[in-house]
Amino acid sequence: MSTGQRDNASKTPPWWRGAVIYQIYPRSFRDSNGDGVGDLKGVLEKLDYVASLGVDGVWLSPFFASPMKDFGYDVSDYRKVDPLFGTLADFDAALARAHDLGLKVIIDQVWSHTSDRHPWFLESSGSRENPKADWYVWADAQNDGTAPNNWLAVFGGPSWTWSPRRRQYYLHNFLIEQPDLNFWNSEVQEAVLDAARFWLDRGVDGFRLDVINFLFHDWELRDNPQADLKRPAPMPTLFQKHVHDRSRPQALEFLARLRALMDSYESRMTVGEVVDDPPLPRQLEYTAGDQRLHTAYSFYLLAAKAATPDLFARSLTSWSGARGWPSWSLGNHDVERFPSRLAATSADEIKTLLAALLCLRGSIFLYQGDELGLPQASVPFEALKDPFAIAGYTGEAGRDGARTPIPWTPDGPSAGFSATAASWLPLDPAHRPLAVAQQEAAPDSVLHFVRAMIAVRAASPALRRGEARVLEAPAGVLAFERSWLGERVLCLFELSGQAAKFPVEGSAEVLLKSPAAQLSDGVVNLPPFGFAIVSVTANAVDG
Repeated sequence: MSTGQRDNASKTPPWWRGAVIYQIYPRSFRDSNGDGVGDLKGVLEKLDYVASLGVDGVWLSPFFASPMKDFGYDVSDYRKVDPLFGTLADFDAALARAHDLGLKVIIDQVWSHTSDRHPWFLESSGSRENPKADWYVWADAQNDGTAPNNWLAVFGGPSWTWSPRRRQYYLHNFLIEQPDLNFWNSEVQEAVLDAARFWLDRGVDGFRLDVINFLFHDWELRDNPQADLKRPAPMPTLFQKHVHDRSRPQALEFLARLRALMDSYESRMTVGEVVDDPPLPRQLEYTAGDQRLHTAYSFYLLAAKAATPDLFARSLTSWSGARGWPSWSLGNHDVERFPSRLAATSADEIKTLLAALLCLRGSIFLYQGDELGLPQASVPFEALKDPFAIAGYTGEAGRDGARTPIPWTPDGPSAGFSATAASWLPLDPAHRPLAVAQQEAAPDSVLHFVRAMIAVRAASPALRRGEARVLEAPAGVLAFERSWLGERVLCLFELSGQAAKFPVEGSAEVLLKSPAAQLSDGVVNLPPFGFAIVSVTANAVDG
């Protein structure tokens, strides 16, 4: 038993440590009023379904007042619900129902930037002398009138836009309509912490913090250096090393203030979205110790294009001995759906990838539709809504392909998502056979598998909170052991499409496996793209 295990053996872990959290993108979850856009009453209608998965909580993507240039990630009022999604009373009702079902609720907080329609920015942009003149990042033009430096926005083009009224440039790391707040200003920090208190006082259990490492910029506005590219980048922003416009050390000082606020409430948590290259070291940095984020995720798994043993093994070994706690997911609203991105073309492959995810050490996020194995949706160019998908169009649906409505039934104008066929994004007909109702009726469906796998994780302290050790394995096989006190769980996944064998010494019991996987005479026989999760006696694993 490790020192950490001995010290924590008698302690009840915080609810989020090892939890499985289900991400709801409200626009596409359930439309209750027939306007083609999902809403908070629709979330309320389907919370029983979410609870039936066995998850510990939900993450609600933005539902705040917004002009919707970036579909809620351009907030114009941090304390108001956008009428498109309902009312504050609707949120309170959904929160209360979730808590009645035993579900925790975390909500997005987007503090790096606001909408250009936010009252703060309208005041700040009015003059150089007003009380909020320094609440955003303003800078004079260079002598030739060009932008203050070479920084490039994530969504394309320069990170600077000229304001005729102030006769200065303002910084925006994303859309022109998303000006960056100036976190060097202590009043800005207080304002966003006050917004956090508003939601904490209403009873939310935590926050997902959007691009949290973007809060601060280099005070001197120095140029970013050129990236070391081996091939042309798909977006101009990737031509730079973003050393001056993100991940500045001052962000960690602000996180200490945030952590103190969170710790002043009972059982609250933060999970940060950390976007940087390389991803894993920054993820570790932002969760180190007890004065930063409770947990964080990066795009390490989310950006992967191949599901190799090394991909998952590195996610485990990178955190070996670390004080922080990671979070992992295969999908969310910002990336291509994982079955398509990782070329999982069969239900067996999808189940194995989900099993590997749900066996990782860390907290796990499931994006709505992952439990159905939904592939990336096809969306024609003329129906695209996402500005990033449109700006970077190369023939694919981009982020919109992961944001189409959830199919609840195989029939109906929008597969049970809405009473109208004119949903905000079109439903892909290929999703209808994968609808919730269809999979509920099929015992071997991905949906039923996800429920079973989450139940296995929930029942195993080793899987939920234990240590992880990567094992030597045949080519194409991911093998690791999870352990906690006297419990040991062997996790085996065949990821190459070739049958394989793995020896197990001592007594062993299968917790969950692919139908064709077999444990016989001390050997686990894995079929192509199969898996086995095996409880073993102490010291019984032989790699």
